[in-house]
Amino acid sequence: MTQELTQELNHADDAFAARLRAVLPQDVIRAAYAAHLSEPRGRYHGQGGILALPRHTDDVATLIRQAAQARVPVIPYGGGTGLVGGQVVPAGPAPLILSLERMSAIRSIHPQENVLIAEAGAILADVQSAAEATQRLFPLSLAAEGSARIGGNLATNAGGLNVLRYGNARDLCLGLEAVLPDGQIWNGLRRLRKDNTGYDLRHLLIGSEGTLGVITAASLKLFPQPADRATAFLVVPSPQAALDLLARARDLVGETVSAFELIHRQGFDFLTEALPDLPQPFAAPPDWCVLIELGMARGAQAAMEDLFAAALDGGLVSDGVIAQSGAQRAAYWAVRENIPEANRRIGAVSSHDISLPLGAIPDFIARAPGALARIGAFRINCFGHLGDGNLHYNVFPMKGGSRADHEHQRDAIKRCVHDLVAEFDGSMSAEHGIGRLKVDDLERYGDPVKLAAMRAIKAALDPLGIMNPGAVLR
Repeated sequence: MTQELTQELNHADDAFAARLRAVLPQDVIRAAYAAHLSEPRGRYHGQGGILALPRHTDDVATLIRQAAQARVPVIPYGGGTGLVGGQVVPAGPAPLILSLERMSAIRSIHPQENVLIAEAGAILADVQSAAEATQRLFPLSLAAEGSARIGGNLATNAGGLNVLRYGNARDLCLGLEAVLPDGQIWNGLRRLRKDNTGYDLRHLLIGSEGTLGVITAASLKLFPQPADRATAFLVVPSPQAALDLLARARDLVGETVSAFELIHRQGFDFLTEALPDLPQPFAAPPDWCVLIELGMARGAQAAMEDLFAAALDGGLVSDGVIAQSGAQRAAYWAVRENIPEANRRIGAVSSHDISLPLGAIPDFIARAPGALARIGAFRINCFGHLGDGNLHYNVFPMKGGSRADHEHQRDAIKRCVHDLVAEFDGSMSAEHGIGRLKVDDLERYGDPVKLAAMRAIKAALDPLGIMNPGAVLR
Protein backbone atom coordinates (compact mmCIF):
# COMPACT_ATOMS: atom_id res chain seq x y z
CA MET A 1 0.00 0.00 0.00
CA THR A 2 1.01 3.60 -0.35
CA GLN A 3 2.53 5.38 2.61
CA GLU A 4 -0.49 7.69 2.72
CA LEU A 5 -2.92 4.81 3.32
CA THR A 6 -0.68 3.28 5.96
CA GLN A 7 -0.63 6.61 7.83
CA GLU A 8 -4.44 6.46 8.08
CA LEU A 9 -4.32 3.33 10.21
CA ASN A 10 -5.27 3.49 13.88
CA HIS A 11 -3.75 2.06 17.05
CA ALA A 12 -5.03 -1.17 18.54
CA ASP A 13 -5.94 0.61 21.76
CA ASP A 14 -8.04 -0.21 24.82
CA ALA A 15 -11.25 0.87 23.11
CA PHE A 16 -10.54 -1.47 20.20
CA ALA A 17 -9.75 -4.29 22.63
CA ALA A 18 -13.10 -3.71 24.34
CA ARG A 19 -14.87 -3.96 20.97
CA LEU A 20 -13.16 -7.28 20.29
CA ARG A 21 -13.98 -8.69 23.73
CA ALA A 22 -17.64 -7.87 23.15
CA VAL A 23 -17.85 -10.14 20.09
CA LEU A 24 -15.31 -12.88 20.91
CA PRO A 25 -14.76 -15.44 23.68
CA GLN A 26 -13.20 -13.70 26.67
CA ASP A 27 -9.85 -15.51 26.56
CA VAL A 28 -9.06 -14.57 22.95
CA ILE A 29 -7.86 -11.01 23.58
CA ARG A 30 -4.95 -10.11 25.84
CA ALA A 31 -1.90 -7.86 26.03
CA ALA A 32 0.94 -8.78 23.68
CA TYR A 33 3.68 -11.01 25.08
CA ALA A 34 7.32 -9.99 24.78
CA ALA A 35 7.90 -13.15 22.71
CA HIS A 36 5.63 -11.75 19.98
CA LEU A 37 7.60 -8.50 19.75
CA SER A 38 11.00 -9.80 18.65
CA GLU A 39 12.57 -11.78 15.85
CA PRO A 40 15.53 -14.20 15.84
CA ARG A 41 18.19 -11.85 14.48
CA GLY A 42 17.37 -9.05 16.93
CA ARG A 43 17.25 -6.33 14.28
CA TYR A 44 13.57 -5.46 14.73
CA HIS A 45 11.56 -4.92 17.91
CA GLY A 46 7.80 -4.71 17.71
CA GLN A 47 5.28 -2.54 19.46
CA GLY A 48 2.82 -3.69 22.08
CA GLY A 49 -0.69 -3.48 20.70
CA ILE A 50 -3.15 -6.32 21.28
CA LEU A 51 -2.62 -10.05 21.01
CA ALA A 52 -5.44 -12.26 19.68
CA LEU A 53 -5.39 -16.03 20.19
CA PRO A 54 -8.37 -17.39 18.21
CA ARG A 55 -9.37 -21.06 18.30
CA HIS A 56 -11.57 -21.14 15.19
CA THR A 57 -11.59 -19.75 11.67
CA ASP A 58 -14.82 -17.88 12.40
CA ASP A 59 -13.02 -16.05 15.20
CA VAL A 60 -10.25 -15.08 12.78
CA ALA A 61 -12.87 -13.73 10.39
CA THR A 62 -14.44 -11.69 13.20
CA LEU A 63 -11.06 -10.26 14.16
CA ILE A 64 -10.27 -9.23 10.58
CA ARG A 65 -13.71 -7.67 10.05
CA GLN A 66 -13.35 -5.64 13.23
CA ALA A 67 -9.83 -4.55 12.27
CA ALA A 68 -11.04 -3.47 8.84
CA GLN A 69 -13.89 -1.45 10.33
CA ALA A 70 -11.53 0.25 12.79
CA ARG A 71 -8.62 0.50 10.30
CA VAL A 72 -6.27 -1.27 12.69
CA PRO A 73 -3.18 -3.01 11.27
CA VAL A 74 -3.06 -6.80 11.58
CA ILE A 75 0.12 -8.84 11.91
CA PRO A 76 -0.48 -12.57 11.27
CA TYR A 77 1.91 -14.47 13.54
CA GLY A 78 3.09 -18.06 13.14
CA GLY A 79 6.06 -19.47 15.01
CA GLY A 80 8.04 -16.22 14.98
CA THR A 81 11.02 -17.92 13.31
CA GLY A 82 11.15 -15.72 10.19
CA LEU A 83 14.51 -14.08 9.51
CA VAL A 84 13.45 -10.96 7.56
CA GLY A 85 11.33 -9.12 10.14
CA GLY A 86 7.95 -9.92 8.63
CA GLN A 87 6.41 -10.79 12.02
CA VAL A 88 7.05 -7.52 13.88
CA VAL A 89 6.14 -3.86 13.34
CA PRO A 90 8.81 -1.51 14.69
CA ALA A 91 6.96 1.75 13.93
CA GLY A 92 3.53 3.13 13.12
CA PRO A 93 0.20 2.35 14.79
CA ALA A 94 0.30 -0.42 17.39
CA PRO A 95 -1.08 -3.54 15.67
CA LEU A 96 -3.42 -6.40 16.38
CA ILE A 97 -1.06 -9.40 16.55
CA LEU A 98 -3.05 -12.38 15.35
CA SER A 99 -1.37 -15.57 16.54
CA LEU A 100 -2.59 -18.90 15.17
CA GLU A 101 -0.90 -20.95 17.93
CA ARG A 102 -4.21 -22.29 19.31
CA MET A 103 -5.35 -23.43 15.86
CA SER A 104 -2.96 -26.37 15.73
CA ALA A 105 -5.15 -29.39 14.96
CA ILE A 106 -4.47 -32.03 12.35
CA ARG A 107 -7.99 -32.06 10.95
CA SER A 108 -7.69 -35.20 8.87
CA ILE A 109 -5.26 -37.55 7.13
CA HIS A 110 -5.97 -39.46 3.93
CA PRO A 111 -3.08 -41.90 3.48
CA GLN A 112 -4.40 -43.45 0.27
CA GLU A 113 -4.64 -39.99 -1.26
CA ASN A 114 -1.33 -38.84 0.27
CA VAL A 115 -3.07 -35.81 1.78
CA LEU A 116 -3.04 -34.27 5.27
CA ILE A 117 -5.18 -31.32 6.35
CA ALA A 118 -3.72 -29.19 9.14
CA GLU A 119 -4.65 -25.93 10.79
CA ALA A 120 -2.20 -23.09 10.28
CA GLY A 121 -0.91 -23.15 13.86
CA ALA A 122 0.30 -26.74 13.65
CA ILE A 123 4.02 -27.03 14.37
CA LEU A 124 5.91 -28.31 11.33
CA ALA A 125 7.48 -31.16 13.33
CA ASP A 126 4.00 -32.24 14.45
CA VAL A 127 2.81 -32.33 10.85
CA GLN A 128 5.83 -34.49 9.99
CA SER A 129 5.06 -36.82 12.92
CA ALA A 130 1.38 -37.12 11.99
CA ALA A 131 2.35 -38.10 8.46
CA GLU A 132 4.95 -40.58 9.74
CA ALA A 133 2.32 -42.25 11.94
CA THR A 134 0.53 -43.31 8.74
CA GLN A 135 3.77 -44.39 7.05
CA ARG A 136 3.84 -41.23 4.98
CA LEU A 137 6.31 -38.38 4.58
CA PHE A 138 5.71 -34.65 4.71
CA PRO A 139 9.09 -33.57 3.33
CA LEU A 140 9.31 -29.90 4.30
CA SER A 141 12.29 -29.82 6.67
CA LEU A 142 14.21 -26.90 8.13
CA ALA A 143 16.23 -26.02 11.20
CA ALA A 144 13.30 -24.31 12.95
CA GLU A 145 10.82 -27.15 12.37
CA GLY A 146 10.34 -27.66 16.12
CA SER A 147 8.77 -24.20 16.48
CA ALA A 148 7.85 -23.02 12.97
CA ARG A 149 4.14 -23.31 12.15
CA ILE A 150 2.73 -24.54 8.88
CA GLY A 151 0.79 -21.34 8.20
CA GLY A 152 3.97 -19.29 8.43
CA ASN A 153 5.82 -21.84 6.31
CA LEU A 154 3.24 -21.37 3.58
CA ALA A 155 2.99 -17.61 4.01
CA THR A 156 6.74 -17.35 3.41
CA ASN A 157 6.97 -20.23 0.91
CA ALA A 158 9.62 -21.89 3.07
CA GLY A 159 12.29 -24.03 1.45
CA GLY A 160 14.69 -26.06 3.57
CA LEU A 161 16.63 -29.24 3.06
CA ASN A 162 14.49 -31.29 0.65
CA VAL A 163 13.58 -28.76 -2.04
CA LEU A 164 15.83 -30.56 -4.51
CA ARG A 165 13.48 -33.55 -4.56
CA TYR A 166 10.12 -32.32 -3.27
CA GLY A 167 10.02 -28.57 -3.91
CA ASN A 168 9.24 -25.53 -1.73
CA ALA A 169 6.22 -25.19 0.56
CA ARG A 170 4.26 -23.94 -2.46
CA ASP A 171 4.79 -27.27 -4.20
CA LEU A 172 3.51 -29.19 -1.17
CA CYS A 173 0.11 -27.50 -0.88
CA LEU A 174 -3.10 -28.58 -2.63
CA GLY A 175 -5.52 -26.13 -1.07
CA LEU A 176 -6.02 -23.43 1.54
CA GLU A 177 -8.59 -22.06 3.91
CA ALA A 178 -7.96 -18.36 4.48
CA VAL A 179 -9.53 -15.17 5.76
CA LEU A 180 -9.27 -12.28 3.30
CA PRO A 181 -8.69 -8.64 4.34
CA ASP A 182 -12.42 -7.86 4.42
CA GLY A 183 -13.11 -10.75 6.81
CA GLN A 184 -14.55 -13.16 4.26
CA ILE A 185 -13.54 -16.82 4.56
CA TRP A 186 -12.21 -18.42 1.40
CA ASN A 187 -13.04 -22.13 1.53
CA GLY A 188 -10.38 -23.43 -0.82
CA LEU A 189 -9.34 -26.41 1.29
CA ARG A 190 -9.47 -28.90 -1.59
CA ARG A 191 -7.76 -32.29 -1.87
CA LEU A 192 -7.66 -32.15 -5.65
CA ARG A 193 -4.53 -32.61 -7.77
CA LYS A 194 -6.30 -30.96 -10.69
CA ASP A 195 -8.53 -27.91 -10.23
CA ASN A 196 -8.25 -25.69 -13.27
CA THR A 197 -10.97 -23.16 -12.42
CA GLY A 198 -9.44 -19.75 -13.01
CA TYR A 199 -7.01 -17.68 -10.99
CA ASP A 200 -5.25 -19.71 -8.31
CA LEU A 201 -5.71 -17.83 -5.03
CA ARG A 202 -3.72 -20.55 -3.28
CA HIS A 203 -0.52 -19.55 -5.04
CA LEU A 204 -1.30 -15.87 -4.56
CA LEU A 205 -1.53 -16.27 -0.78
CA ILE A 206 1.45 -18.62 -0.50
CA GLY A 207 4.54 -16.42 -0.25
CA SER A 208 2.52 -13.24 0.37
CA GLU A 209 3.78 -13.05 4.00
CA GLY A 210 0.41 -12.16 5.49
CA THR A 211 -0.07 -9.08 3.31
CA LEU A 212 -3.09 -10.45 1.41
CA GLY A 213 -4.88 -12.46 4.08
CA VAL A 214 -4.53 -14.98 6.89
CA ILE A 215 -4.02 -18.67 6.10
CA THR A 216 -6.03 -20.68 8.64
CA ALA A 217 -5.66 -24.26 7.32
CA ALA A 218 -3.96 -26.13 4.50
CA SER A 219 -4.34 -29.32 2.51
CA LEU A 220 -0.82 -30.74 2.22
CA LYS A 221 0.79 -33.32 -0.05
CA LEU A 222 2.27 -36.43 1.50
CA PHE A 223 4.67 -38.92 -0.06
CA PRO A 224 5.69 -42.53 0.54
CA GLN A 225 8.34 -42.85 3.23
CA PRO A 226 11.68 -43.84 1.67
CA ALA A 227 12.16 -47.33 3.09
CA ASP A 228 15.92 -47.10 2.78
CA ARG A 229 18.13 -44.06 3.28
CA ALA A 230 21.84 -43.46 2.96
CA THR A 231 23.66 -40.35 4.14
CA ALA A 232 27.26 -39.32 3.61
CA PHE A 233 29.73 -36.48 3.92
CA LEU A 234 31.88 -36.43 0.79
CA VAL A 235 34.96 -34.23 0.47
CA VAL A 236 35.15 -32.31 -2.82
CA PRO A 237 38.02 -30.16 -4.14
CA SER A 238 35.79 -27.25 -5.19
CA PRO A 239 32.20 -26.06 -5.65
CA GLN A 240 32.46 -26.99 -9.32
CA ALA A 241 33.36 -30.54 -8.35
CA ALA A 242 30.33 -30.55 -6.03
CA LEU A 243 28.08 -29.65 -8.97
CA ASP A 244 29.69 -32.34 -11.08
CA LEU A 245 29.10 -34.80 -8.23
CA LEU A 246 25.42 -33.85 -8.14
CA ALA A 247 25.15 -34.52 -11.87
CA ARG A 248 26.91 -37.87 -11.43
CA ALA A 249 24.58 -38.80 -8.56
CA ARG A 250 21.51 -38.04 -10.65
CA ASP A 251 22.89 -40.09 -13.52
CA LEU A 252 23.33 -43.05 -11.18
CA VAL A 253 20.23 -42.87 -8.96
CA GLY A 254 17.90 -40.40 -10.67
CA GLU A 255 15.59 -38.32 -8.51
CA THR A 256 16.23 -40.32 -5.34
CA VAL A 257 18.75 -37.65 -4.28
CA SER A 258 16.77 -36.11 -1.41
CA ALA A 259 19.30 -33.53 -0.23
CA PHE A 260 22.62 -32.14 -1.41
CA GLU A 261 24.18 -29.58 0.93
CA LEU A 262 27.41 -27.66 0.30
CA ILE A 263 29.48 -26.87 3.40
CA HIS A 264 32.68 -24.80 3.65
CA ARG A 265 35.39 -25.30 6.24
CA GLN A 266 34.34 -22.06 7.95
CA GLY A 267 31.08 -23.73 8.99
CA PHE A 268 32.98 -26.49 10.82
CA ASP A 269 35.30 -23.91 12.39
CA PHE A 270 32.31 -21.96 13.70
CA LEU A 271 30.82 -25.15 15.14
CA THR A 272 34.11 -25.84 16.93
CA GLU A 273 34.17 -22.27 18.25
CA ALA A 274 30.53 -21.95 19.28
CA LEU A 275 29.36 -25.55 19.89
CA PRO A 276 32.51 -27.47 20.84
CA ASP A 277 30.61 -30.48 22.22
CA LEU A 278 28.89 -31.24 18.93
CA PRO A 279 30.55 -34.28 17.27
CA GLN A 280 31.94 -33.55 13.80
CA PRO A 281 32.55 -36.04 10.98
CA PHE A 282 36.14 -35.04 10.21
CA ALA A 283 39.16 -34.71 12.50
CA ALA A 284 40.51 -32.03 10.17
CA PRO A 285 37.68 -30.20 8.36
CA PRO A 286 38.06 -30.05 4.57
CA ASP A 287 37.83 -26.83 2.60
CA TRP A 288 34.66 -28.07 0.88
CA CYS A 289 32.35 -31.01 1.35
CA VAL A 290 28.80 -32.02 0.57
CA LEU A 291 26.23 -33.72 2.75
CA ILE A 292 24.20 -35.96 0.48
CA GLU A 293 21.20 -38.15 1.24
CA LEU A 294 19.56 -40.79 -0.92
CA GLY A 295 16.04 -42.03 -0.21
CA MET A 296 15.05 -45.22 -2.00
CA ALA A 297 12.77 -48.23 -1.74
CA ARG A 298 15.82 -50.46 -1.27
CA GLY A 299 19.56 -50.53 -1.88
CA ALA A 300 20.35 -46.97 -0.78
CA GLN A 301 23.56 -47.90 1.06
CA ALA A 302 24.90 -49.85 -1.89
CA ALA A 303 23.99 -47.00 -4.23
CA MET A 304 25.85 -44.52 -2.01
CA GLU A 305 28.90 -46.76 -1.96
CA ASP A 306 28.80 -47.07 -5.75
CA LEU A 307 28.49 -43.30 -6.09
CA PHE A 308 31.42 -42.75 -3.74
CA ALA A 309 33.59 -45.22 -5.66
CA ALA A 310 32.69 -43.69 -9.03
CA ALA A 311 33.28 -40.16 -7.78
CA LEU A 312 36.59 -41.17 -6.23
CA ASP A 313 37.75 -42.72 -9.50
CA GLY A 314 36.65 -39.61 -11.39
CA GLY A 315 38.48 -37.20 -9.09
CA LEU A 316 35.28 -35.56 -7.88
CA VAL A 317 35.84 -36.56 -4.24
CA SER A 318 38.98 -37.24 -2.24
CA ASP A 319 37.49 -38.65 0.96
CA GLY A 320 34.21 -39.31 2.67
CA VAL A 321 32.25 -40.94 5.45
CA ILE A 322 29.01 -42.87 4.97
CA ALA A 323 26.62 -43.17 7.92
CA GLN A 324 26.40 -46.76 9.16
CA SER A 325 23.32 -46.39 11.38
CA GLY A 326 20.28 -44.24 11.97
CA ALA A 327 22.04 -42.60 14.91
CA GLN A 328 25.04 -41.73 12.77
CA ARG A 329 22.76 -40.35 10.06
CA ALA A 330 21.07 -38.13 12.66
CA ALA A 331 24.46 -36.99 13.92
CA TYR A 332 25.49 -35.97 10.40
CA TRP A 333 22.33 -33.93 9.97
CA ALA A 334 22.83 -32.35 13.41
CA VAL A 335 26.08 -30.92 12.08
CA ARG A 336 24.34 -29.26 9.14
CA GLU A 337 21.32 -28.10 11.14
CA ASN A 338 23.47 -26.49 13.85
CA ILE A 339 25.49 -24.32 11.49
CA PRO A 340 22.83 -21.54 11.67
CA GLU A 341 22.95 -21.69 15.48
CA ALA A 342 26.75 -21.42 15.43
CA ASN A 343 26.41 -18.47 13.06
CA ARG A 344 24.00 -16.79 15.46
CA ARG A 345 26.40 -17.19 18.37
CA ILE A 346 29.34 -15.84 16.38
CA GLY A 347 27.26 -12.87 15.17
CA ALA A 348 27.09 -12.09 11.45
CA VAL A 349 27.67 -8.60 10.16
CA SER A 350 25.39 -9.33 7.20
CA SER A 351 23.57 -12.54 6.20
CA HIS A 352 22.42 -13.29 2.67
CA ASP A 353 19.85 -15.84 1.51
CA ILE A 354 20.53 -15.97 -2.22
CA SER A 355 19.86 -18.21 -5.18
CA LEU A 356 21.80 -18.53 -8.40
CA PRO A 357 21.67 -20.58 -11.58
CA LEU A 358 23.56 -23.76 -10.71
CA GLY A 359 26.20 -23.15 -13.34
CA ALA A 360 26.95 -19.68 -11.96
CA ILE A 361 27.61 -20.80 -8.38
CA PRO A 362 31.36 -21.59 -8.73
CA ASP A 363 32.07 -18.21 -10.36
CA PHE A 364 30.05 -16.36 -7.73
CA ILE A 365 31.89 -18.12 -4.89
CA ALA A 366 35.23 -17.32 -6.54
CA ARG A 367 34.47 -13.63 -7.11
CA ALA A 368 32.57 -12.57 -3.99
CA PRO A 369 35.49 -12.67 -1.47
CA GLY A 370 37.57 -10.30 -3.59
CA ALA A 371 34.67 -7.88 -3.93
CA LEU A 372 34.10 -7.93 -0.15
CA ALA A 373 37.82 -7.48 0.57
CA ARG A 374 37.57 -4.01 -0.95
CA ILE A 375 35.24 -3.15 1.95
CA GLY A 376 37.17 -4.78 4.79
CA ALA A 377 38.55 -7.99 6.28
CA PHE A 378 35.89 -10.61 7.03
CA ARG A 379 35.27 -14.30 7.59
CA ILE A 380 32.77 -15.80 5.14
CA ASN A 381 30.59 -18.81 5.85
CA CYS A 382 29.19 -20.07 2.56
CA PHE A 383 26.88 -23.06 2.83
CA GLY A 384 23.45 -24.16 1.73
CA HIS A 385 21.19 -26.15 -0.52
CA LEU A 386 23.43 -26.55 -3.55
CA GLY A 387 21.02 -28.87 -5.32
CA ASP A 388 18.45 -26.09 -5.74
CA GLY A 389 20.92 -23.21 -6.11
CA ASN A 390 20.28 -21.66 -2.68
CA LEU A 391 23.34 -20.40 -0.79
CA HIS A 392 23.50 -18.83 2.64
CA TYR A 393 26.37 -16.42 2.13
CA ASN A 394 27.07 -14.90 5.53
CA VAL A 395 29.75 -12.34 6.39
CA PHE A 396 31.34 -12.24 9.85
CA PRO A 397 33.96 -10.18 11.69
CA MET A 398 37.44 -11.57 12.01
CA LYS A 399 38.05 -13.61 15.14
CA GLY A 400 38.20 -11.34 18.16
CA GLY A 401 35.95 -8.73 16.56
CA SER A 402 32.21 -8.19 16.84
CA ARG A 403 29.47 -7.35 14.41
CA ALA A 404 29.08 -4.00 16.13
CA ASP A 405 32.56 -3.09 14.87
CA HIS A 406 31.27 -3.37 11.30
CA GLU A 407 27.72 -2.09 11.61
CA HIS A 408 28.64 0.97 9.54
CA GLN A 409 29.70 -1.38 6.70
CA ARG A 410 26.63 -3.57 6.75
CA ASP A 411 24.74 -1.81 3.95
CA ALA A 412 27.84 -1.77 1.75
CA ILE A 413 28.39 -5.50 2.33
CA LYS A 414 24.79 -6.35 1.49
CA ARG A 415 24.88 -4.17 -1.61
CA CYS A 416 28.14 -5.78 -2.74
CA VAL A 417 26.77 -9.33 -2.42
CA HIS A 418 23.38 -8.56 -3.94
CA ASP A 419 24.86 -6.60 -6.86
CA LEU A 420 26.98 -9.63 -7.72
CA VAL A 421 23.93 -11.90 -7.38
CA ALA A 422 22.04 -9.65 -9.79
CA GLU A 423 24.96 -9.73 -12.22
CA PHE A 424 24.62 -13.53 -12.32
CA ASP A 425 20.82 -13.25 -12.81
CA GLY A 426 20.12 -14.66 -9.33
CA SER A 427 17.75 -13.69 -6.54
CA MET A 428 18.56 -11.81 -3.34
CA SER A 429 15.79 -13.76 -1.55
CA ALA A 430 15.79 -17.51 -2.07
CA GLU A 431 13.72 -18.95 0.79
CA HIS A 432 13.44 -16.41 3.63
CA GLY A 433 11.10 -13.96 1.89
CA ILE A 434 11.14 -10.15 1.84
CA GLY A 435 9.59 -9.15 5.19
CA ARG A 436 10.75 -5.70 6.19
CA LEU A 437 14.44 -6.40 5.86
CA LYS A 438 14.47 -6.63 2.07
CA VAL A 439 11.86 -4.09 0.98
CA ASP A 440 14.61 -1.79 -0.33
CA ASP A 441 16.28 -4.71 -2.09
CA LEU A 442 13.05 -5.72 -3.79
CA GLU A 443 12.66 -2.19 -5.10
CA ARG A 444 16.28 -2.07 -6.26
CA TYR A 445 16.49 -5.47 -7.93
CA GLY A 446 12.88 -6.38 -8.66
CA ASP A 447 11.29 -6.10 -12.07
CA PRO A 448 9.25 -2.85 -12.14
CA VAL A 449 6.38 -4.45 -14.05
CA LYS A 450 6.12 -7.21 -11.46
CA LEU A 451 6.22 -4.66 -8.62
CA ALA A 452 3.43 -2.63 -10.23
CA ALA A 453 1.32 -5.77 -10.55
CA MET A 454 2.01 -6.67 -6.91
CA ARG A 455 0.88 -3.21 -5.78
CA ALA A 456 -2.28 -3.50 -7.87
CA ILE A 457 -3.09 -6.88 -6.30
CA LYS A 458 -2.46 -5.49 -2.82
CA ALA A 459 -4.73 -2.50 -3.50
CA ALA A 460 -7.47 -4.73 -4.87
CA LEU A 461 -7.52 -7.25 -2.02
CA ASP A 462 -6.50 -4.99 0.86
CA PRO A 463 -7.59 -1.44 -0.07
CA LEU A 464 -7.33 -0.27 3.57
CA GLY A 465 -3.79 -1.54 3.87
CA ILE A 466 -4.41 -3.32 7.19
CA MET A 467 -2.65 -6.60 6.45
CA ASN A 468 0.96 -6.62 7.66
CA PRO A 469 1.65 -3.06 6.50
CA GLY A 470 5.25 -2.40 5.54
CA ALA A 471 6.09 -6.04 4.80
CA VAL A 472 7.02 -6.96 1.20
CA LEU A 473 5.77 -3.61 -0.16
CA ARG A 474 6.66 -0.26 1.32
